[in-house]
Amino acid sequence: MTPTLVRQHTSHAGATPHVDLRARARDWSEIQERMLVPLYEAVHQRLNVGEGTRVLGLGCGSGLALLMAASRGAAVTGVDSRSPELLALARRRLLPGTSGEPGEPGTSEGPRYPGAGATGGPGEEPRIVEGPPEDAADPTAPAFTLVTAFEPIGCLAGDSEGLGDLLTRATPLAARGAAVVLAGWGPPERCATTSVLRVATKLSDPLRGSWRPALRDDLEEVAQRAGLRPDGSGRVACPFGYADTDSAVRGLLSTGLFDAAVAATDRVQVDKELTEALHPHRRPDGTVWMPNVFRYLIARVP
Repeated sequence: MTPTLVRQHTSHAGATPHVDLRARARDWSEIQERMLVPLYEAVHQRLNVGEGTRVLGLGCGSGLALLMAASRGAAVTGVDSRSPELLALARRRLLPGTSGEPGEPGTSEGPRYPGAGATGGPGEEPRIVEGPPEDAADPTAPAFTLVTAFEPIGCLAGDSEGLGDLLTRATPLAARGAAVVLAGWGPPERCATTSVLRVATKLSDPLRGSWRPALRDDLEEVAQRAGLRPDGSGRVACPFGYADTDSAVRGLLSTGLFDAAVAATDRVQVDKELTEALHPHRRPDGTVWMPNVFRYLIARVP
């Protein structure tokens, strides 16, 4: 989950390798996405997300963070312009009665939580919007009180620039004083997955999209460029745990962070290099375990 890796939606190479987008969406929702659950829970608890909270989830993907907020009684809206396959899963999770054809992404629900399908308020159902943040505007509804951008930055060169633009477009939809949450990778020495991410750099360089270590003030700089006022931060342990090496490879590839490497070499080579990089993290019972720390920043809309 871009790393819980989380760049699951788009390729960072000049040419996009052939990818089964439906299979990638399933792998993301069933394997990788849940790795960020501790981050979502920590933010929701700290901000007392519940009834009366109106959440706008930027880059919502398949909607697990929104589902968890809805289970606490919040009214939720998710927006994403990158992956129709993931949004189909989000609709399936959040909107009761949503159906899909057999084999379509919408038929795979992934993990569910108590309160799935909760409206978060009388007559207010969850909304999933395919498009830019401004498409989530609803002049008949109150302003959002919480904006989340849970896709961690600090993994790819330039990934903070896209986030800044997203926030600039989204914050006019939020109430004055509303919380805006940004997430990022922790220090490389506290993220075991760092060594695995370097596989993408080694195979794809000099293609655009190389790995870079997270910097201490990445999140603060993004918030300030978007005109937001930093108002607290925290760190959360988000270990990546997989049933076996195959699941780990599928989960990591579902993020899209290795697309440039696949384009520069081929899928077989990337699978081989990933398997080798994961070997030190393989336990005697065959499971894969990589401790990681993620950081979040709470900023406020002036």
